[in-house]
Amino acid sequence: MSRFEYLKLADVVAAEIASGALKAGDRLPPQRHFAYERKIAVSTASRVYTELLRRGLVVGEVGRGTFVSGEARRATAPNEPRGARIDLEFNYPLLPHQATMIAKSLEGLERPEVLEGALRPATSFGTRAARTISAEFLARKSWTPNPDQIVFTANGRQCIAAALAAVVPPGGRCGVEALTYPFVKGIAARLGVTLVPLAMDEHGVRPDAVQKAHREAHLKAIYIQPTIQNPLSITMPTERRGELLRLVEKLDLTVIEDAVYGFLDDEVPLAALAPDRCIVLDSLSKKVAPGLALGFLVSPPRLRESIMAAVRSGGWIASGYAFAAGQRLMADGTAAELSRLKRIDAGRRQQMAAKHLSGFEVQTNAKSYHLWLTLPPHWRSQTLVAAAARRDIALTPSTTFAATPGHAPNAVRLALAAPPMEQLDIGLRTLAGMLSATEEDFDTTE
Repeated sequence: MSRFEYLKLADVVAAEIASGALKAGDRLPPQRHFAYERKIAVSTASRVYTELLRRGLVVGEVGRGTFVSGEARRATAPNEPRGARIDLEFNYPLLPHQATMIAKSLEGLERPEVLEGALRPATSFGTRAARTISAEFLARKSWTPNPDQIVFTANGRQCIAAALAAVVPPGGRCGVEALTYPFVKGIAARLGVTLVPLAMDEHGVRPDAVQKAHREAHLKAIYIQPTIQNPLSITMPTERRGELLRLVEKLDLTVIEDAVYGFLDDEVPLAALAPDRCIVLDSLSKKVAPGLALGFLVSPPRLRESIMAAVRSGGWIASGYAFAAGQRLMADGTAAELSRLKRIDAGRRQQMAAKHLSGFEVQTNAKSYHLWLTLPPHWRSQTLVAAAARRDIALTPSTTFAATPGHAPNAVRLALAAPPMEQLDIGLRTLAGMLSATEEDFDTTE
């Protein structure tokens, strides 16, 4: 068989999916059986399945097998919000009165003499005033960044892109949590960076997994979320933080530390312990609103010029208006007050989720805006997501977060931030009822 024969076989299976011969949710045979049926080597069957996973036509669930995907897009990352009545997929907290608070903070910005300055081109390093205000806003307990360490982008995803571009060359490798923020996968692919999954436990990334990955793949950096990790809600304990930082120092690795959810907890960034090893990423999207995003990179001095160059070359510079609005919101305390209120809001939503989902296997943090729900054996994640969608509830299956295709547990993430409380209550009660039933009780093909 030629080296490209597996691609032809993948095309055959893809055609069977397109024609409806194989339907969403259908389970493919084990690879050995597939190899026997198609009269090919098991190694070739493995390449066929890997290609189907790469195309997003199938999804793998650990211990359950490979299934035809209901939505190909979920093999990589969520799409834009779809307008579901109860959105448990996208995690942007919006408080009932926050628009009024923001409007008050931005009063006067529309005046021509003020607006003229806000509409001028901005730079990756902003103004001295913007850096100083941002440093004070980002400060946590024993950690206050130096204003001259701060670089700005238009949002948190651009921060990830700039950090990766600055420290991992095309063709290089970056370690990531085995279940990670989905959009980092697409960002890395566009930059030519290979992501290497790092095994996790209840405390987050395991240092021995970092050491093993570096020995086998020669990592340039690791991208992790040590505080309220997405999707697992893990906050890395002090002992693990110290152990991990001692290792990255020994291995000469850079830590790209995503702190976007850090405002919900009291932990300081890893950079407080290892300022020369860590690039801290943050933004205003969760603290304030997604429409008023401003991204922050707190860089070690040795990397600041490289990060600024990456921001400029990537076209990731924030607008002057974003600087002006963000500066006002941070300077007058509005952003800090919104952050405080959202911490309270997240706690209330977790209490509601705990009430409705008691008796099910849930992993979360009482301060988090999301939770990880391991499904009962009679449900598969893709099937539950499809069944929930027909009840106008949007969820995210585990496959979206898996750094390696085909290595996702049978679970879903519930984002609690977006729905009004009464809708969240309805959505959680509906899901609890579905979980108590079986797949056979729901028509998943309509």
